[in-house]
Amino acid sequence: MNFYEDKILPHLIHAACSQRPIMHLREKVIRLARGQVLEVGIGTGINLPLYNPRKVEFVWGLEPSAAMRKKAQCSIAHSPVPVKWLDLPGEKIPLDDNSVDTVLLTFTLCTIPDWRLALRQMHRVLKPDGRLLFCEHGRAPDAGVRKWQDRLTPFWKPLAGGCHLNRPIQEYIESAGFIIEEIENVYIEHAPRFAGYISYGHAAKKPR
Repeated sequence: MNFYEDKILPHLIHAACSQRPIMHLREKVIRLARGQVLEVGIGTGINLPLYNPRKVEFVWGLEPSAAMRKKAQCSIAHSPVPVKWLDLPGEKIPLDDNSVDTVLLTFTLCTIPDWRLALRQMHRVLKPDGRLLFCEHGRAPDAGVRKWQDRLTPFWKPLAGGCHLNRPIQEYIESAGFIIEEIENVYIEHAPRFAGYISYGHAAKKPR
């Protein structure tokens, strides 16, 4: 890990992802969390204050970055719910099949290298009656915006921790065996459109 990834990037990501409009969208999905939660890409713990301790038993916090886990310590110390660390990539979830009630993805799917495997792992550990909650930025519906997303992504990735601007979020989730129950798509106000197209909602496992 270089100096930028260790000392600078966690602070930049925390600042960018904790803006008021983004926190408002996070809150909309996190209030649906219940039981035992797996938060994939817990990062600096931005979401922790939003959990309802009357509904959530504890959170498995999956985060491969040591720098992110270090910055998260303050948030964990003040968390309304217990947090258990999983310091592995999203493609490797060391939990049993059908063991969590909620899987949470917030501004994470854009960075996972093998998103297919990661989503299959999330599908595996989610209980049959559980929910996948998501709030992700991704591929925009407007051709002009998509063009810039495709152009900028190769330059954006090394600056933003591997973030892709142009991933089709709904398509990815559905391809992994989930059914979208509810979804909203918006451009965040005052954000650059190439990075501000957000999809948020919840999904269930397809019945076998």
